[in-house]
Amino acid sequence: MQLNPEVLFSVANFPITNTVISTLITDIVIFMFVIIMKGVITINPGNVQNVVEIVIDYFIGITEEIAGDKSIFIYPWVVSFFIFIVISNLIAQLPGFELIKIHLTSCEHKVPLLRSATSDLNMTLALAVTSVFITNYLSIKHIGVVSYIKRFVSFKMFPVFLFVGMLEFVNEFTKFISFSFRLFGNIFAGEKILATMYGLFPIIFPLPFIILELMVAVVQAIVFSMLTMVFMHIMTDRTH
Repeated sequence: MQLNPEVLFSVANFPITNTVISTLITDIVIFMFVIIMKGVITINPGNVQNVVEIVIDYFIGITEEIAGDKSIFIYPWVVSFFIFIVISNLIAQLPGFELIKIHLTSCEHKVPLLRSATSDLNMTLALAVTSVFITNYLSIKHIGVVSYIKRFVSFKMFPVFLFVGMLEFVNEFTKFISFSFRLFGNIFAGEKILATMYGLFPIIFPLPFIILELMVAVVQAIVFSMLTMVFMHIMTDRTH
């Protein structure tokens, strides 16, 4: 597996990679799941509905505990990030996900038709940019432009607070790196390990690594969404 996703074909000069295909599959799975759940929700929930309600209650509870009354506008973003990332990660752990390969005229060897969306740095960077942009947008919306600027530019106790503000400003840009590379690194490394194990021992030996990657898939989705929640809470709180 190479670092960059493989381009399968182009549509109006827009390259369609195997990670783009996986992203579309993730979107379809989420859409179909919502449609199905909408039709089967009952007062006496079944096993699937119980699991969904447990996940929703968990995120609602922890968001309210951390963000208080701000959870009403923070929660939708947190759970949206979690659902997309965890489903994308879990789909990539399905048996044979990357075994379907096709031959491209531009490439000497066959390339996988599917590859985990979050193993593409472009995808994780897009998620990071969305998280940081929305966090700063919510900050301006809920504390005002003046208070928002004062987080980065303050002349109280000059030059200490001004220096602290500059660090805060730089920190907003470092979030792009920390968010994107954390998620990308963990998923990409896991796929490399699994690919190696499948190549050496395709029957039994990869099983422990598959279990480990399932845990990583869920944990990384939780980490991304929880960090988004914390940053949104801090940036929309006037006392910080």
